Amino acid sequence: MPTRRTFIQQAAVVSAMTLIAPHLRAATRGGFYMPDEGETHRQAFIAFGAQDAIWEDFTADVQAALGRIARAIAAYEPVTVFCREDERSLAEKHCGTRNINFVETALDDIWMRDTGANFVIDGAGTQRAVDFNFNGWGNKQQHADDALLAALVAEETGAKPVRSELVGEGGAIEVDGLGTGIMTESSWINRNRNPDWSKAEVEAELKERLGLRKIIWLPGIKGKDITDAHVDFYARFVAPGVVLANLDTDPESYDHKVTLAHLEILKNASDADGRPLQVHTVSPPLKPRKNRFSQGNPDFAAGYINYFVINGAVIAPEFGDPLADRKALDLLARLYPQRKVLQLNIDAIAAG
Repeated sequence: MPTRRTFIQQAAVVSAMTLIAPHLRAATRGGFYMPDEGETHRQAFIAFGAQDAIWEDFTADVQAALGRIARAIAAYEPVTVFCREDERSLAEKHCGTRNINFVETALDDIWMRDTGANFVIDGAGTQRAVDFNFNGWGNKQQHADDALLAALVAEETGAKPVRSELVGEGGAIEVDGLGTGIMTESSWINRNRNPDWSKAEVEAELKERLGLRKIIWLPGIKGKDITDAHVDFYARFVAPGVVLANLDTDPESYDHKVTLAHLEILKNASDADGRPLQVHTVSPPLKPRKNRFSQGNPDFAAGYINYFVINGAVIAPEFGDPLADRKALDLLARLYPQRKVLQLNIDAIAAG
């Protein structure tokens, strides 16, 4: 199985860029903007695309985990599941059919947050689906079919497709819905995606396409995982001015110094409206459950930042470490008091 450090959104399987219902705040700003993930969704998207060529003997377990995620989300909002034609029955078996729509299409893998469209909206409720030209995280993995998903999402939702000149992924984008973004330099300012682009040019294009006024840049780290350190493993907006950051307390982990550096930047940063950020931290489990997914697997990505905010709930991972799991659950419940926090076992996906 190819090296993959981050599991991005219940493993990037769920599109963070779900179709968002129109919000009146957009009218006060004019133009298009990218809403926060916590605004009301019309639907979420999942790619039921695990295959043996990538996942080897984990494929069936990944499919089962995708089904758990789909069923959990469908209890709160509609879900569109993209699946291969010959796996439609299997997808229905795992995901169920209640509140779920299935779309048959060719797929390479499961990382919907990265491959799907990034929705922006204006004050009139007009929606655009921004495509960032997915290239397999810098041509690290086959991606010809997944590169077409953003356009398919636009077609399925009726949003106007807009194609950026940049190459990137949805998991590399974090926004507060009011014009502030957090990004890692390692995944955007990288020759495997955007050769010959300066930081200023990358920033200008991201601001233009996503309706941002300010980007807080974190350094990230290149080459340690397939995503080159997507922001969705390191920092998330809970609300405007409020951020949840990953703090790796294991001094043997390469993420230890990275997360300390990120924390220092975030604590001294302000948003587009000049508010200092209130920063909360959550740490990965030190003792995740022992199984064939985690044992002897340096790519097992155990982190709590990759939760998914849906209508009325937060879908979050758990890793069999009672103390760490409980701390993450309690913190998310405190940060999202109006939503129920549901923790799921996604070890098979984290193994990738």
